[in-house]
Amino acid sequence: MNEKVFCPRHQDNASLKKLSDLRQAVNSVGQQEKNFVHYTKSKDVFRKESGQRMGFTCGIVGLPNVGKSTLFNAITAAGAEASNYPFCTIDPNVGVVAVPDGRVDRLIEIYKPPKATPTTLEFLDIAGLVKGASKGEGLGNQFLSHIRNVDAIAHIVRCFEDENIVHVDGSVNPRRDIEVVETELILKDLDTVERKYADADRKSKSTDKKVKAESEFYSRLRDHLSGGRLGRYIEIRDADERMFMRDLHLLTNKPVMYVCNIHEKLVASENDHVEVVRSIAAKEAAKVVVISAAVEAEVAELAHHERQPFLEGLGLKESGLTKVIHEGYDLLHLITFFTAGPKEVRAWTVERGSTAPQAAGAIHSDFEKGFIRAEVMKFADLDRLGSEAAVKEKGLLFVEGRDYAIEDGDVVFFRFNV
Repeated sequence: MNEKVFCPRHQDNASLKKLSDLRQAVNSVGQQEKNFVHYTKSKDVFRKESGQRMGFTCGIVGLPNVGKSTLFNAITAAGAEASNYPFCTIDPNVGVVAVPDGRVDRLIEIYKPPKATPTTLEFLDIAGLVKGASKGEGLGNQFLSHIRNVDAIAHIVRCFEDENIVHVDGSVNPRRDIEVVETELILKDLDTVERKYADADRKSKSTDKKVKAESEFYSRLRDHLSGGRLGRYIEIRDADERMFMRDLHLLTNKPVMYVCNIHEKLVASENDHVEVVRSIAAKEAAKVVVISAAVEAEVAELAHHERQPFLEGLGLKESGLTKVIHEGYDLLHLITFFTAGPKEVRAWTVERGSTAPQAAGAIHSDFEKGFIRAEVMKFADLDRLGSEAAVKEKGLLFVEGRDYAIEDGDVVFFRFNV
């Protein structure tokens, strides 16, 4: 048997596409560019070739003038137009940012590779939604389809008062604003379900029990949404219904993170508007992140060494982007593991509970098919002892089989045969 070991390999530079946007994103979250010497192929290309999951994708929704584009600009450096007008973001904006992770920096110090690749987070910003968006009002409706396939939704809620920035409904009211956006998402989902139901109903004239069950499920889901309820609250009765629901990619069935945009003068505290959002999120089991888009914009313009002191001066431990990433990973039950060697340090994202073969498959499907075993070091041990040799000498390199569940921070070498 020809056993192979996976660790970061050298690849022909001609076959690699440099991601200038990703390099800028790394700068924007405070990573030292010199540590990330060479970037691999763009995320979409790499996904197509290996099926690897690069972080997670987050769709940004909200009313106009809540700070969506200002925040998007700050954390992605993608240059979405920001303006004090309701409909200034016309094209869907996509930005990819490197996930800030100090463990990657430490692994670079230990292995000193010529290349390092962080995992990433993709933001998709759409035009602000207004009442009637699902019927064509404003510009947001035509872009809702763009967030069908995102992993989670970041709902930006205005929680600051500023007479110089108009509110589309004339006043700041988080509860009303959330209801407006949720209503438009429900109506968009209802349109999707009605079309699926019409198709399934025609087919249900056959004797196929599964087709009839599908039609009945869509009918029940249609009534559920028509009652103004979010898709995630419908009762799923069996595996077939779970599959029907999953394939719909409903906007109101996605995990939600409320991002409260507060005034920069209140960035280290919270106001009554934030408390309203927290009460709503508690009922939905949703996450809440409190940030100031204005502060994030300032942070993005600072030199790397100035950012942390600036945040600490405001009473903050971390940037808004870092908060969003941490909460997003928790919301989606994601963890990060690493592959490391003299040629590359790389971070990978998988769902919590993934087995060693599944984690290997995140790198390449062949690694999962030919999986033999995983040689695992804990990052904490590697960090404390300072070298792979020292970890092995202490007997802290573990050989794991197919049933091993990868843990956050694992540094893994996969042995496989293809």
